[in-house]
Amino acid sequence: MSIEDVDLDGPRPDEVRIRVAASGLCHSDYHFIVGDMPHPLPVVLGHEASGIVEAVGENVRHVKVGDAVVSCISTYCGECTQCQTGHNYRCDDKPARAPAIGEARLSQAGKPVHQFGQLGGFAEEMLIHAHSVSRIPEDMPLDVACLLGCAVLTGVGAAIERAKVRPGDMVAVIGCGGVGLNVIQGARLAGASRIIAVDLNPAKLELAKVFGATDLVAGGDGVVEQVRELTKGGVDYAFEVIGLAPTVRQAFMMLRKGGAAVMVGVPKFGSDISIPAMPFLQQEVSLISSMMGSVPFQVAIPRYAQLYLEGRLNLDSLVSQRIALTDINKGYEQLAAGSVARSVITFEGVGRA
Repeated sequence: MSIEDVDLDGPRPDEVRIRVAASGLCHSDYHFIVGDMPHPLPVVLGHEASGIVEAVGENVRHVKVGDAVVSCISTYCGECTQCQTGHNYRCDDKPARAPAIGEARLSQAGKPVHQFGQLGGFAEEMLIHAHSVSRIPEDMPLDVACLLGCAVLTGVGAAIERAKVRPGDMVAVIGCGGVGLNVIQGARLAGASRIIAVDLNPAKLELAKVFGATDLVAGGDGVVEQVRELTKGGVDYAFEVIGLAPTVRQAFMMLRKGGAAVMVGVPKFGSDISIPAMPFLQQEVSLISSMMGSVPFQVAIPRYAQLYLEGRLNLDSLVSQRIALTDINKGYEQLAAGSVARSVITFEGVGRA
């Protein structure tokens, strides 16, 4: 990635312009950086951002200039069947501005520049659709608030909203990065009696204890047997938060009868997953997916922010380091090496008046 100047258009009636305060380095962007998934170029990546509203279009009513907001990739139209039935994170007609010359939100030398997820949070400013932001409480720190828009929403939501973990349930989480740690604390908030963290990285396993893991298991061969032995038959829910076919299969195989494996990790574009048919039938287990927490972000983000302010949701321990935009490539090298939970880009001088 290179740091360059681009031009921003003014907000159209349904758009907002935001001065970015902080932006988290998420693994989803990394898939596009290394080519695991395709995307038109040039593109401004970044989707997990917080900031202050600087301008709004004439139709925008839910936020105003000066508000602190968090962006989310789950932009919604509000009118399709998915939106009307309470699933706007699965919107069928996400609003977007055509990137033709003269119509793009971002441009460089008169040519359009794409925005990842119609956002582009690795920048000093964003110009985005109003249905991409949620207002947050006034006393919410912006340098951790950005995490609410993806890592927290995706992880906590997967446990609470999609799986609907109940008090006393036993849970396994495969992959203890930024999202996996939030699955763990989502299961803790839901009252799970046992939360088994699985990872190849010993440092991530130790961090998992901070978020509520009761047991630590090194990933790799034999992990299914270890989990089944620990739980005397398997877990109620197994969350796969890596995006690899072998670990999805592991999650499926460590279930007790009636359990569910939940795919949270983003797989490589075009990859396939296979599971054994007979356990699927005879044990009445299921394989489900969870996208962006399986919950409308404009409802969940303020709720999760309040949990943080009440001391019930741990965001501070998620931030391994705060870096400048100029260190973004080094930050992604560290993410790929598994040496950080979450790096957050912070922009100096951005805050509430």
